[in-house]
Amino acid sequence: MSPQPAKPMKDLVADGLWRDNPIFRQVLGICSTLAVTNVVLNTVVMCTSLTLVTAISCMTVSLLRHWTPRNIRMMVQTLIIAFYVIIVDLILKAYWPEMSRNLGPYVGLIITNCIIMGRCEAFAGSNPPAPSFVDGLFSGLGYSLILVAISVVRELLGMGTILGFAMPYFSSDLWDKWVIMVMPPGAFFTLACMIWLCRSIKKKEAKS
Repeated sequence: MSPQPAKPMKDLVADGLWRDNPIFRQVLGICSTLAVTNVVLNTVVMCTSLTLVTAISCMTVSLLRHWTPRNIRMMVQTLIIAFYVIIVDLILKAYWPEMSRNLGPYVGLIITNCIIMGRCEAFAGSNPPAPSFVDGLFSGLGYSLILVAISVVRELLGMGTILGFAMPYFSSDLWDKWVIMVMPPGAFFTLACMIWLCRSIKKKEAKS
C-alpha cells in the first residue's frame, strides 16, 4: 500500500473532530446511535470503548503494516480489532457488570463498526504508528462528541435527567416528557437534526 503524504498532527485532530467527522460528514457507525444514546452514561462508556479500540487498533495495524500481506490485510485488521474489543468487553464484565448488562451485545458489535475498519484501511495501513494513533483517537472522539450530544438531548427531553440527575423544569410537572425521545424514532430524529446543524455550520464556514 503506497504511503499517503504526511499530515501535521493538528490537521489529524481537526479532521477527526470536525472537518471529516465520521457521523455528520460520512454518516458512519450510526447503529449505536439507535441502541445506546437514550442514556448519557451508557453513551459515554460505549464511546470511550470505541475510541480506545479505534486508537489502539490503528496503532497496531500501523506497526504491522510492513509484515501484513496485502491480500489478507482486512482479515488481519478484523482480528486486531476483535482482540481489543474482547479485552474491553471482558473488563466491563469483570469490573462493571451492571454496565455490561446495560450495553448488552453492542460492545461486541464494535468489531463491525465501519469507522474503525475505515481508519485502519484508509490511514493506519500506510502511515507510521504515532500519526495512526492520533488519527484513530480523534476520529473516535469526533464520533463520541456527536453521540454524547445526541444522548444529552434524548435523556433530557425523554426522562428529564442528565447522567441520572434530575434537571430543573424538565423533571418537574411543568414538562411533559417526550417518551418518543428514548425510543429508536427519537434517535433518528435527533441524529438528523444534529447532522443538519453541523452541516449548516460547515457551509457557513466554507462561505466565510
